[in-house]
Amino acid sequence: MAPVIDASVEGNSTGKLFPDLKNDLLIKAAKGETVERVPVWIMRQAGRYLPEFRAMKEKHDFFTICQTPELACEVTLQPINRFDLDAAIIFSDILVIPQALGMKVQMVPGKGPVFDQPLKSTDDLKNLDFKVDVKQELKYVYDAISLTRIKLAGKVPLIGFAGAPWTLMAYMIEGSGSKTWSAAKKWLYQSETESSRLLQKLTDVVVDHLVEQVRAGAQALQVFESLADILPPKLFSLYSLPYLNQIATRVKQILGDDAVPMIIFAKGAYFAMSDLTHSQYDIIGLDWTMNIHDARITAPGQTLMGNLDPCALYADEKEIKSLVKQMLRQFGTSRYIANLGHGIYPDVDPANVEVFVNAVHDYSKKMLQNDLSPV
Repeated sequence: MAPVIDASVEGNSTGKLFPDLKNDLLIKAAKGETVERVPVWIMRQAGRYLPEFRAMKEKHDFFTICQTPELACEVTLQPINRFDLDAAIIFSDILVIPQALGMKVQMVPGKGPVFDQPLKSTDDLKNLDFKVDVKQELKYVYDAISLTRIKLAGKVPLIGFAGAPWTLMAYMIEGSGSKTWSAAKKWLYQSETESSRLLQKLTDVVVDHLVEQVRAGAQALQVFESLADILPPKLFSLYSLPYLNQIATRVKQILGDDAVPMIIFAKGAYFAMSDLTHSQYDIIGLDWTMNIHDARITAPGQTLMGNLDPCALYADEKEIKSLVKQMLRQFGTSRYIANLGHGIYPDVDPANVEVFVNAVHDYSKKMLQNDLSPV
């Protein structure tokens, strides 16, 4: 059942009304506006490292949580209730799009996503429903977003997201995670036309999905090109970048005045920094291998996000604080959103997450008060 939208003061183009946003630091950082502290959130912040999430997983499987708005909302709020984060990200998965196209995916404990029938050849493309109505098939995502906006009560902005076409294509062909992703890359070398067709069709669905998330109440969007690092620059320029550019451009054109800040996270695509800077994305997420100094030189007027090594959260409190200070001194406090360089790992101590979040806030406030420039 769709959530009931309570009357309040902040609306959007669909006529839905939500509570006023009280903490807009992420939105300000995306626009390059002055902030009183650096905003921080964590990729996969709602997940297996939290005991309250593990307790829920004992009662419900992963995709049941994704497909039940009340449960997805509850999980989304778990880290917000525990830490002083500056954004929430809706609990969902990038693979809801292949599911909407008719593919069956299960989340297998200890293995991750597994497709019942991955794409074995280009002939299998005919089995996909590219005319899917995402408003119907993925309604549960949009209901979860609207409900979460209400439950957040304006505490922080809510981020929606989608997987990028290449990353989705790779999973749909491999059928699960892979060390080489050779089956998916084989298509790029042997079936160029069909690969481009599939990527374009996925792009169309991703655009629709992102637009509907904003119409449901998402206040920012992130596109995950999680498998950018397995493509050499030439293949990235052919099979990833054009579709990433399309997504940002088309989503903003469709939404017009209702457009929201958009984040691109292309893991390992250090060679594409300049290209991404000239795209319509407002924020570029950096993984932990990317050089901060080089990124600032390549993208001097761009809002950047990242990029603490996720394993740094295994360190003790003193070392985490030291690493945060180093990171902030390199990024500076303007046009910056603190985050990890990838998703948080499931065996991280939540206490260390609190140290990380508070350290970002505390040290960035000192930097702003003392007018410290990046080094």
